[in-house]
Amino acid sequence: MSTKWEKQEGNEGVLTFEVSAEEFKKAIDEAFKKVVKNINEPGFRKGKMPRQMFNKKYGEEALYQDAIDIVLPEAYTKALDESGIDPVDRPEIDIESIEKGEPVVFTAKVTVKPEVKLGEYKGLEVSKLDETVTEEEINEQLSNHQARLAEMSVKEDEIVEGDTATIDFEGFVGEEAFEGGKGEDYDLEIGSNTFIPGFEEQLIGSKTGDSKDVVVTFPEEYHAAELAGKEATFKVTVKEVKGKVLPELNDDFAKEVDENVEGLDALRTKLTEQTTEEKKQTAAQALRDDLVKKAAANAEVDIPEAMVTSEVDRMLQEFGQRLSQQGMNLDLYYQFSGQDEDALRAQMKEDAESRVRVSLTLEAIAAAEGIEVTEEDINAELEKMTAQFGMSVDQIKTALGGTAILENDIRFQKTVEFLVDNAKVTE
Repeated sequence: MSTKWEKQEGNEGVLTFEVSAEEFKKAIDEAFKKVVKNINEPGFRKGKMPRQMFNKKYGEEALYQDAIDIVLPEAYTKALDESGIDPVDRPEIDIESIEKGEPVVFTAKVTVKPEVKLGEYKGLEVSKLDETVTEEEINEQLSNHQARLAEMSVKEDEIVEGDTATIDFEGFVGEEAFEGGKGEDYDLEIGSNTFIPGFEEQLIGSKTGDSKDVVVTFPEEYHAAELAGKEATFKVTVKEVKGKVLPELNDDFAKEVDENVEGLDALRTKLTEQTTEEKKQTAAQALRDDLVKKAAANAEVDIPEAMVTSEVDRMLQEFGQRLSQQGMNLDLYYQFSGQDEDALRAQMKEDAESRVRVSLTLEAIAAAEGIEVTEEDINAELEKMTAQFGMSVDQIKTALGGTAILENDIRFQKTVEFLVDNAKVTE
């Protein structure tokens, strides 16, 4: 097959390829068999119209489009293989020439993966995060456990942050009550930030039996458009106040936090060990992220808009999946956030472009350094995944649609480790 690739400005070019007259004739014959099945011709059973009669009545050209649909996918794929280009978007394909007994010539306007001009990526200077675990951090964790195990007790003194107030409330804009602004016997934890900004703080200092007006302004992006940006007054009655009674820091408390420890000292030791390991992992990941960002920032690459759009599509799909795990969906998110899909996509675009730049840079570094993925690497990763997900190797391969994605992920991991091994790390 004759194929020609002509690079044009930026990441675009024209791919010219052809289908031989013989191949196209076979496709026309196949197209006729498909089309004739639906033709009712007087004097013949349905689908039995002779080819010669069809050509005379409709012209063989009537079969060209169906024939093109038959030959084009395979011809385009072969042309890509022969030219060695890597498209990142759907091509715009036109028929350059189509004449009986001659090859059919196609031209495709193609956007290809851009070339990356690598900058400095070896010997990059990065600082490692401090992995020291302080006594203050362990005390904070113990305080959090105290708060989690605290009991609520009715109190008569003033509301402070962390208390839970049982309230009745009704909201007004001007003199008019608005829909959804009324509640009775509502338990509100002060400091939880579940109400409109400024609401909870104004209840601090109140006591059981107090009534007060709480004045707030709805956010400009509030999901209810009729309230967005407006000032509202809530008439609030405090019906009951409960405060947290914290458990004492002793051995019994420690055993309630973790039944596998003998006492408070053992709990402190265990928390210190766990926090040390967490900090090591966090520091290692932060180091890798820093190196990758610096290598990508040093590279020169003209990123096609199509690649950014595809990444935004992927991010939007991932976001929708995370929402579904929380019992929500994108439509509800748009309603509550006051955003629409266009706004969310615009918000994701910068991050998407950064992701594409990082991916292209790592791919270029792997090629420059000859970083390869062996069959042993893939098998080792598959074994880890079988243990992690409780699935067989074949099931994992089926779920992944093969091992190409896995191979790419491993190559990126090895490339990042290459950057770490060749970095100048300071504490």
